[in-house]
Amino acid sequence: GSTAWATTLADWRWVLGVNLWGVIHGVHFFVPIMLKQNTECHIVNTASAAGLISSTRTAPYPVSKHGIVALTESLYKQLEERNYKIGVSVLCPGFVKTRLGEADRNRLKVLTNEVNEDKSEVDETMQAFLNTAKGAVENGMSPQNVAGIVFDAIRTNKFYIMPNTEGLNEMIKTRMEDILQGRNPTRQEIGYLK
Repeated sequence: GSTAWATTLADWRWVLGVNLWGVIHGVHFFVPIMLKQNTECHIVNTASAAGLISSTRTAPYPVSKHGIVALTESLYKQLEERNYKIGVSVLCPGFVKTRLGEADRNRLKVLTNEVNEDKSEVDETMQAFLNTAKGAVENGMSPQNVAGIVFDAIRTNKFYIMPNTEGLNEMIKTRMEDILQGRNPTRQEIGYLK
């Protein structure tokens, strides 16, 4: 969790590289193979409920997840208008029991922050955010339950897969209403992450 301007460029590169570019590479590599196979198949891109809302706590994560939602919507429309046999869904779960709070363990050395970079605001804010989010993740839906929901969505060709978002639906609705009514964004945070 940090302001958009205080987040280091290394942090931006890391989050966008993993979250958004990982999906872009997957689409770029696998869709041509799937098209050549010309058989019924399905793509599920993993975003997050954070791809449907915005937050004051962090910028890179929701930016990357909004990008995945937009990419997947475009992909869906492009494949559908050409009548290809590829189904497409975007997974936008609420909190899931994962090791998200330990993601730094996979961070490439080239994307670590410089020792002399002044990131005291980033560290302090990020640590507070991670500490609060940790409990939400630990109490989140199990990956096995999410997987079952995803397989059901593939069978029914459902595009938006949104497990465990009950506590976030009002925020999603408010954001959509802000957009449709031309209002400035409503400041809202997930209750237990304030």
